[in-house]
Amino acid sequence: MRIVDRYITVSIARTFLSAILVFCFLYVLIDLATHMDDFISNKVPLLIVGEYYASFLPVIFVQTSPIASLLATLFTYSTLNNNNEIIALRATGFDFWRTTRPAIIFGLMITSLIFMVNERFVPGSMNASQDIKQDTIEARTKDAQKAQEIKNLFFYGLKDRLFFIDHYFSTSHTMEGITVISQDSQQRMTEKISAQKGTWDGKRWTFFNCQVATYDPLDNSRTDQVKFYKEYPMDMGETPKDLLTQRTRVANMNIQELSAYINRFQSSGAYSALNSLRVDLHQRIAYPFGCIVILLVGLPFALTTGRRKGLTFASVGIALAIGFLFFVVNSVGLALGKGGALPPIVAAWIAPVLFLIAGWHLVRKLF
Repeated sequence: MRIVDRYITVSIARTFLSAILVFCFLYVLIDLATHMDDFISNKVPLLIVGEYYASFLPVIFVQTSPIASLLATLFTYSTLNNNNEIIALRATGFDFWRTTRPAIIFGLMITSLIFMVNERFVPGSMNASQDIKQDTIEARTKDAQKAQEIKNLFFYGLKDRLFFIDHYFSTSHTMEGITVISQDSQQRMTEKISAQKGTWDGKRWTFFNCQVATYDPLDNSRTDQVKFYKEYPMDMGETPKDLLTQRTRVANMNIQELSAYINRFQSSGAYSALNSLRVDLHQRIAYPFGCIVILLVGLPFALTTGRRKGLTFASVGIALAIGFLFFVVNSVGLALGKGGALPPIVAAWIAPVLFLIAGWHLVRKLF
């Protein structure tokens, strides 16, 4: 029986690798077509363009592996079904779980690989791609001048300060809804600055309608002094470019770094920002399991649709439909979590759990 498992696994692996290569090619082709005029008109060296797209490969792998593994599995089993090989396996006593064991093991391997790549390679590759884009490509193009609004910007800045900004507009260099918390070496809050708006004049930041509160480090519940200012020149070393850089650093953190980052913010009182960070943290853990979960949902279809001749390629449509539905449910869950409607752990795991239940129900109903 090991021969059967090896035969099925090799078929799935070949289709999986082919799908990954196709996804990588399509991504590069589409993005290159979009930016080709900028590359040519600004004479961006071919080597830099190649390095830029090569740095995206780990990200493409992580994002497309779930749908690629599902596509490979459905295509393989549908082909086996059309060739009556599934009937032969059932005749020898193979039940659903024994027949699909190679696919499940393969899915678990890809799930583990996604987790590893996402933790070890994606943060570095994202930082590399953004450095290339900012230092070389955007320096030669007008992309950096495009209007951009960033919501819920938060980062750990200079002088042990925590920054929380509701809205940041990169073109006008203005902020809205600002909270700046200063801490001592023991991470105890010593000062809290709240401002309605902040602007950059090219040299420094100025906050408007600002409240500055100082706290007793030994008892943060007690306020020593509170002052109000219509205009407050902010002693802040971060420039507008630094704000964008800090934002990308948070987005590119791995689980351990993000968890430590959240711990720094625990005493800040910025519940909205902390909630968003916790959703991202749980999503980093939950996302790889989406691979094996949608695989379990798709397997029953692979062993049923193929009973009719000529429907092997229907597996492609089924895979895309399942992947799209999972993406929609997952996106809605994350949005509800960041909006405070769902706890962070529920928001991140709702899609995998729902699809796991759906897959189990399909198996029990059809087999």
